[in-house]
Amino acid sequence: MKFDAVFQGGGVKGIAFVGAVNCLEENGYKWNNLAGTSAGSIVATLLAAGYTGKELKEIMMDMNYAKLLKKNILNDIPVVGNVFQLVNDLGVYSSRVIENWMFERLWEKGKTKFKDIEKEGIMLKIIAADVTRRSILILPDDLKKYGINPGEFSIAKAVRMSCSIPFFFKPVKLEYDDKIDYIVDGGLISNFPIWVFDSDTAPKWPTFGFKLTNDSPKNDFKKNAVERKSNLISYSIDVINTAFDRDEEVYVADKDAVRTINIPTKGVKATDFDLSKKKTMELYHSGYNSTKAFLDGWNFGEYILRYRM
Repeated sequence: MKFDAVFQGGGVKGIAFVGAVNCLEENGYKWNNLAGTSAGSIVATLLAAGYTGKELKEIMMDMNYAKLLKKNILNDIPVVGNVFQLVNDLGVYSSRVIENWMFERLWEKGKTKFKDIEKEGIMLKIIAADVTRRSILILPDDLKKYGINPGEFSIAKAVRMSCSIPFFFKPVKLEYDDKIDYIVDGGLISNFPIWVFDSDTAPKWPTFGFKLTNDSPKNDFKKNAVERKSNLISYSIDVINTAFDRDEEVYVADKDAVRTINIPTKGVKATDFDLSKKKTMELYHSGYNSTKAFLDGWNFGEYILRYRM
């Protein structure tokens, strides 16, 4: 069956999506339109470029995520160096490594610009946030507002924008008409844009949302206790994890909840770039098993009758 997919943001926790992808492919599902925020944009983009679930597993499982943090001499100065970069450059690390890595993967498939994806009849939508305009940025669609040709825009740069977690990564500068807007992680505004492919008419195929859920015990202050630190870097990391690890389940309407695959994240945080191989596999299997359980109870016909007629 054909379907559209929307992947939530969540930093390194997005590894769980790879397990979900493989489960769906093994059950005969085929991708059509794809969208994602932050880590979700990476998975959506690789699928749109033509990578299979098995290829994604090889890529993501063998990856050293710590290398995504582009460091310089200031990062080696304890606390002071990172604080200086945060104050001076609005972020501790550069996200250019993410852009370069993504460009290499896209180059291997011969699809580096949005027009290359559109030729295949696929819509790829990447969610970012324009903090200068204080608005959501849906790439490539919204680039017209800046006088930029959407089809000629670099997909790798769009992914970098969507993955630029505020404070953690430096914002990406979008230059146009002698102006500069600062672009950051789309999760700041819309971390789960499951609505992005919806229309007023009943769909011919489903849209599945892939959502990362915090499976740590709620309201257990002893188990969830962390060391309290008051420096700027620790505070910024706490803000990041609060924003991207928040439980948004209460905000998902019934018509969206029934088409959402909820994936427990095994206590992993968005910024855990030093993830172990064991934890990586736990996330993968969490995505796979959660998707399998979802498919056992999914019925597209019932969904249409109840929510889209």
